[in-house]
Amino acid sequence: MSKSYVYVASVISTYWAVSISMVYLNKMLLSNEDASISAPLFVTWYQCVLTCIICTILGRLGEITRTNGQKSFLDDFPVVDYKVDTGMKIMPLSLIFVGMITFNNLCLQYVQVSFYNVARCLSLVFNVMFSYFLLGQTTSYLTCSTLLVVIAGFICGIQGEIDFSLLGTISGVVSSLFVSLNSIYTSKLLPIVENDKSRLLYYNNFNASVLFIPLIFLFEIHLIADNADKLVSLFFWSSMSVTGVMGFAIGLVTVMQVKATSLFTHNISGTAKAAVQSLLAFYIWGNEATMQGILGILLVIFGSGLYTWVQMISTSPVPKK
Repeated sequence: MSKSYVYVASVISTYWAVSISMVYLNKMLLSNEDASISAPLFVTWYQCVLTCIICTILGRLGEITRTNGQKSFLDDFPVVDYKVDTGMKIMPLSLIFVGMITFNNLCLQYVQVSFYNVARCLSLVFNVMFSYFLLGQTTSYLTCSTLLVVIAGFICGIQGEIDFSLLGTISGVVSSLFVSLNSIYTSKLLPIVENDKSRLLYYNNFNASVLFIPLIFLFEIHLIADNADKLVSLFFWSSMSVTGVMGFAIGLVTVMQVKATSLFTHNISGTAKAAVQSLLAFYIWGNEATMQGILGILLVIFGSGLYTWVQMISTSPVPKK
């Protein structure tokens, strides 16, 4: 096997490992009351703070390597410092970001891991809706037909879920809505930071860290106080830190996978990863399976893959004769 194939395989494997591990570890943090605090706002706030710290450290290290004329992956990380006027311009995206990760973690807290991808599958549907209403972009009937497969899988998955949670499912739908808005506003506001995604990541997480503080005091301070013993637990903070680092790492390995393969291959890899993640959950978490539940998962994954394929062929340039 050539070196290039080995590299591509290692990048894809790393993407799968980081992505699946992050979901499973977050589920453990949000549902294991014996070893953790089931406070999604507090958990997410810490992960945002840790992301800001990582961005700052990598930016400083990158500045050192650039000054010394050394070539390193750290070259991609700029020195970051918070400017209030820029931060305020990014604030609309940060508000959407807070909503997205809050409802994502609420969904993960209340639904089974095997049902997680089904509960959050409607982001594709919202993408089409917001592209039309906010950007005036129309979508082909063929693309819309693939979304019907996704919606059918969502309905089928709900009906087949044994441990169905209405709150968790609604949180997944709302999270999907914010995911779609996040992608739109990311593209819209990226020029404010000179199209530097690392700088946007820093500003977004810095703003979110501030926005989460009043929410934590409003909704979770009593829960944190009741579990004050966990705040001196090395295991708790280690778990929190690992998930925070993985949350940052998923952005890196996503970029690596796109560069090593293509956007189409990345999307297909993500779809296949979602399938493995859902099916592994039945074994790892002991989730009970039904034929209708599994059919729902498969329909969502098939519809998502079909949507990706249709989008790619519709945007591919027509070869000249």
